[in-house]
Amino acid sequence: MGILSSLQTGVSGMQASGEALSIYGDNLANANTVGFKTSRPEFSDVIAKSLKGILGGNQIGRGVKLNNVTPVFSQGSITQTERPTDLAITGDGFFVLDGNEGRSFSRTGTFSFDKEGKLINNDGLTVMGFTANESGKISNKLESVKINKTIVDAKKTAKVNLHMNLDIRAEKMMEFNPLDAEKTSQYSNGFTVYDSAGNSHLVTVYFNKTDDNVWTWRAMAKGEEIEGGKKGEMKECASGTLNFNTEGRLLESKIGKNSFNFNKGALPDQKIDFDFGLTIKQGGDGMQTTQYGSSSDLYKHMQDGYSAGTIAGLSFNDDGVLSAYYTNGEVMNLAQIAIGKFENNEALFKVGGNRFRESRNSGQAFIGKPGEGGRGRVIPKSIESSTTDIANEFINLITTQRNFQANSRVITTADELLQEVINMKRQ
Repeated sequence: MGILSSLQTGVSGMQASGEALSIYGDNLANANTVGFKTSRPEFSDVIAKSLKGILGGNQIGRGVKLNNVTPVFSQGSITQTERPTDLAITGDGFFVLDGNEGRSFSRTGTFSFDKEGKLINNDGLTVMGFTANESGKISNKLESVKINKTIVDAKKTAKVNLHMNLDIRAEKMMEFNPLDAEKTSQYSNGFTVYDSAGNSHLVTVYFNKTDDNVWTWRAMAKGEEIEGGKKGEMKECASGTLNFNTEGRLLESKIGKNSFNFNKGALPDQKIDFDFGLTIKQGGDGMQTTQYGSSSDLYKHMQDGYSAGTIAGLSFNDDGVLSAYYTNGEVMNLAQIAIGKFENNEALFKVGGNRFRESRNSGQAFIGKPGEGGRGRVIPKSIESSTTDIANEFINLITTQRNFQANSRVITTADELLQEVINMKRQ
């Protein structure tokens, strides 16, 4: 009898509405869950009878069933925080996590460092990334993101880069006297260099114009800091000549002596390359060091040495690179956050804790660096908010409630009809 089947139809509608209610309730419950992605129920009808078989038409439905629960991977709003280990992804992709239960993926970037210096999530799972080598260059080796360099070793100065101008109007043939270097040179400037032990030393470079378009320079250090030197005197450790063309550009640079023998246990015979720029003879433009009719001046200098230092702070940049700041002023890259990308995000398997795992339909994760291969970028000091729209979920709740009520009316109506059938015998 059709009346009995209509009871089952009404029940299926009530069951589907109840399941939808659970899904919308879960969305609302996670309205403040960082990185949460809402889900939506998708239903399909149930066919129980076809009056004309394969000819089509005249088919009677027998209710509804929950066919699929689809997560909606829309971009959540980005909220700024002041926590340096809070990270958010803008675009496609997931953070890669490793733990005892295997590898999983998440959009939640509320991380912290444990006692071993590893970057972990709130459940203690390790965040994966690409490590940096000793020079701070990011490799393609996937490992745990970890603070593995709390102390940076001292580095001796190997190169000093100078950007300057020497006054072409200076008188030539001034005789240089190391005992009175300041008064017997046309220009001088000093800067700090470091020996192999990380000790700092003040080196002063004196310039003398020896001929038209020709300058001689001498790099000198304090005598008490050089092996065999005396306090109060200056020891010449390096020298060379600079030749300019008639346009004031550096034509050629020649090096004479170059040997810094700092005392107190430092490595002897330290070589420091004084770089005045690519000369015209080397194929350059000779513009880093010039000889123009303006006052001699050192515009900029850079040297690559530093003393030993301990870690003073950490930060991530927009490429997901973790950098450490040290007390000696150096900055060193330690690792870069890895991002996993899937062909089908909606087929990922939820495992709780805002985490997902690969499934057969999602495909394997393509793990790479942020911003590459269609992967999203990492925003530091930020979190991705839940995608739950409370107003929209309330509307869904109201609709679901009405659907439930309507299906319950099908059951009560069918019950009344059955009662009429039973009453026929009494009549």
